[in-house]
Amino acid sequence: MTVHTGWQGRFYEDFEVGDVYRHPLGRTINEADNTWFTLLTMNTHPAHFDQHYAAQTPFGKVLVNSGLTIAMLIGMSVTDVSQRAVANLALTDVQLTHPVFVGDTLYAESLCTGKRESASKPYAGLVEVHSRALNADGDECLSFDRTIMLYRRSAAADIDSFPEAKNGPLSLPEPGAAK
Repeated sequence: MTVHTGWQGRFYEDFEVGDVYRHPLGRTINEADNTWFTLLTMNTHPAHFDQHYAAQTPFGKVLVNSGLTIAMLIGMSVTDVSQRAVANLALTDVQLTHPVFVGDTLYAESLCTGKRESASKPYAGLVEVHSRALNADGDECLSFDRTIMLYRRSAAADIDSFPEAKNGPLSLPEPGAAK
């Protein structure tokens, strides 16, 4: 029997400058997402939760909190970019280039723009990416640059967190055996 682990992300060695990662899951932002995030972060600007106020702005309707949009782009990129991160080191050049509204669906992609070995951490390297979020119409809504410290493959055993089952590994029952 072979045990296959689920996708656990890329290690430092897996990145090549110039590679593009199209992150697999899009996400539609609903009203509850925007309201809860706005309340959680104590953002009191009425453009994010007051439909009457928002209707009088140049946008004409409630805007999604830009902090939520940024957090979603980071989250959507984790699977491909930072699942094996030691730490995020920098988030720079944030550009909010198109408004995001409740009901918009966002998709994300990242370009590897640089990588280098860590001078102080032999188990890690640094990767730089440029990430962007697109709405379903293809409008770029947000972009930023990010620097991530990632584990090297040789450190994988040191960070494996899946526990061993006390009652042994999963296996198929013997033919004819009771379940």
